[in-house]
Amino acid sequence: MSAPSSPDQPTEARAKLRVDKWLWQARFFKTRSLSAKLVTGGHLRVNGQKISKASHNVALGDVLTFPQARVIRVIKVAALGDRRGPATEAQTLYEDMTPKEDPVPRGPGSDGKGRPTKRDRRNLDLMRTSRLEE
Repeated sequence: MSAPSSPDQPTEARAKLRVDKWLWQARFFKTRSLSAKLVTGGHLRVNGQKISKASHNVALGDVLTFPQARVIRVIKVAALGDRRGPATEAQTLYEDMTPKEDPVPRGPGSDGKGRPTKRDRRNLDLMRTSRLEE
Protein backbone atom coordinates (compact mmCIF):
# COMPACT_ATOMS: atom_id res chain seq x y z
CA MET A 1 0.00 0.00 0.00
CA SER A 2 1.50 3.33 -0.98
CA ALA A 3 1.47 6.37 1.23
CA PRO A 4 -0.92 9.16 0.31
CA SER A 5 0.69 12.01 -1.58
CA SER A 6 1.43 15.13 0.39
CA PRO A 7 0.00 18.49 -0.73
CA ASP A 8 3.42 19.75 -1.85
CA GLN A 9 3.97 16.68 -4.06
CA PRO A 10 1.53 16.38 -6.99
CA THR A 11 0.30 12.95 -8.04
CA GLU A 12 1.85 13.50 -11.49
CA ALA A 13 5.34 13.38 -9.95
CA ARG A 14 4.58 9.96 -8.45
CA ALA A 15 3.65 8.51 -11.86
CA LYS A 16 7.17 9.02 -13.26
CA LEU A 17 10.71 8.19 -12.23
CA ARG A 18 14.15 9.15 -13.50
CA VAL A 19 15.37 6.61 -16.06
CA ASP A 20 18.80 6.15 -14.43
CA LYS A 21 17.20 5.52 -11.06
CA TRP A 22 14.68 3.06 -12.52
CA LEU A 23 17.41 1.07 -14.33
CA TRP A 24 19.35 0.88 -11.07
CA GLN A 25 16.28 -0.15 -9.03
CA ALA A 26 15.40 -2.83 -11.59
CA ARG A 27 18.96 -4.18 -11.12
CA PHE A 28 20.12 -3.84 -14.71
CA PHE A 29 23.20 -1.99 -13.43
CA LYS A 30 25.19 -2.38 -10.23
CA THR A 31 25.40 1.35 -9.50
CA ARG A 32 23.28 4.33 -10.39
CA SER A 33 26.29 6.08 -11.90
CA LEU A 34 26.75 3.17 -14.34
CA SER A 35 23.14 3.48 -15.46
CA ALA A 36 23.53 7.27 -15.80
CA LYS A 37 26.69 6.75 -17.86
CA LEU A 38 24.79 4.47 -20.27
CA VAL A 39 22.07 7.08 -20.69
CA THR A 40 24.38 10.08 -21.11
CA GLY A 41 26.44 8.08 -23.60
CA GLY A 42 23.39 7.98 -25.88
CA HIS A 43 22.92 4.21 -25.69
CA LEU A 44 19.30 4.23 -24.44
CA ARG A 45 16.06 4.52 -26.37
CA VAL A 46 12.72 5.19 -24.71
CA ASN A 47 9.80 4.33 -26.98
CA GLY A 48 12.15 4.48 -29.97
CA GLN A 49 13.55 7.95 -29.15
CA LYS A 50 17.24 8.32 -28.25
CA ILE A 51 17.65 9.75 -24.76
CA SER A 52 20.86 11.41 -23.60
CA LYS A 53 19.79 12.89 -20.25
CA ALA A 54 19.72 10.75 -17.12
CA SER A 55 16.99 12.99 -15.71
CA HIS A 56 14.50 11.84 -18.38
CA ASN A 57 11.38 10.42 -16.73
CA VAL A 58 9.90 7.01 -17.52
CA ALA A 59 6.31 6.02 -16.88
CA LEU A 60 4.34 2.78 -16.88
CA GLY A 61 4.19 1.17 -20.32
CA ASP A 62 7.38 2.80 -21.68
CA VAL A 63 9.65 0.51 -23.72
CA LEU A 64 13.39 0.83 -23.05
CA THR A 65 16.03 -0.48 -25.46
CA PHE A 66 19.66 -0.60 -24.36
CA PRO A 67 22.77 -2.78 -24.61
CA GLN A 68 23.75 -4.92 -21.63
CA ALA A 69 26.91 -6.96 -22.00
CA ARG A 70 26.63 -8.42 -25.53
CA VAL A 71 22.83 -8.45 -25.65
CA ILE A 72 20.42 -5.72 -26.73
CA ARG A 73 17.71 -5.64 -24.06
CA VAL A 74 14.13 -4.60 -24.80
CA ILE A 75 12.25 -3.91 -21.58
CA LYS A 76 8.72 -2.69 -20.88
CA VAL A 77 8.22 -0.75 -17.64
CA ALA A 78 5.58 -2.60 -15.61
CA ALA A 79 5.94 -0.74 -12.29
CA LEU A 80 7.86 2.08 -10.67
CA GLY A 81 9.79 1.01 -7.61
CA ASP A 82 10.16 2.76 -4.29
CA ARG A 83 13.53 1.22 -3.47
CA ARG A 84 16.27 -1.05 -4.78
CA GLY A 85 15.13 -4.30 -3.26
CA PRO A 86 16.04 -7.94 -3.83
CA ALA A 87 16.18 -9.43 -7.32
CA THR A 88 12.75 -11.05 -7.00
CA GLU A 89 11.23 -7.64 -6.26
CA ALA A 90 13.21 -6.01 -9.09
CA GLN A 91 11.89 -8.55 -11.62
CA THR A 92 8.34 -7.35 -10.97
CA LEU A 93 9.26 -3.87 -12.23
CA TYR A 94 9.60 -4.88 -15.87
CA GLU A 95 8.50 -7.23 -18.63
CA ASP A 96 11.37 -8.62 -20.69
CA MET A 97 10.60 -8.39 -24.41
CA THR A 98 14.13 -9.24 -25.58
CA PRO A 99 13.95 -11.61 -28.55
CA LYS A 100 15.42 -15.03 -27.83
CA GLU A 101 18.55 -15.82 -29.83
CA ASP A 102 19.40 -19.18 -31.32
CA PRO A 103 22.25 -20.95 -29.54
CA VAL A 104 25.63 -20.81 -31.27
CA PRO A 105 26.36 -24.10 -33.05
CA ARG A 106 29.36 -26.08 -31.89
CA GLY A 107 32.45 -26.52 -33.98
CA PRO A 108 32.65 -29.51 -36.32
CA GLY A 109 34.08 -32.67 -34.82
CA SER A 110 34.04 -31.56 -31.22
CA ASP A 111 30.55 -32.75 -30.19
CA GLY A 112 31.19 -31.39 -26.71
CA LYS A 113 34.07 -33.78 -26.05
CA GLY A 114 36.73 -31.09 -25.61
CA ARG A 115 39.66 -30.82 -27.95
CA PRO A 116 39.49 -32.57 -31.32
CA THR A 117 41.45 -35.78 -31.77
CA LYS A 118 44.30 -36.09 -34.23
CA ARG A 119 41.97 -37.76 -36.73
CA ASP A 120 39.40 -34.95 -36.36
CA ARG A 121 42.14 -32.37 -36.87
CA ARG A 122 43.32 -34.04 -40.09
CA ASN A 123 39.74 -34.15 -41.40
CA LEU A 124 39.32 -30.45 -40.63
CA ASP A 125 42.53 -29.62 -42.48
CA LEU A 126 41.38 -31.69 -45.47
CA MET A 127 38.04 -29.89 -45.55
CA ARG A 128 39.73 -26.49 -45.45
CA THR A 129 42.20 -27.30 -48.24
CA SER A 130 39.48 -28.73 -50.46
CA ARG A 131 37.51 -25.47 -50.13
CA LEU A 132 40.56 -23.43 -51.12
CA GLU A 133 41.19 -25.52 -54.23
CA GLU A 134 37.68 -24.97 -55.62
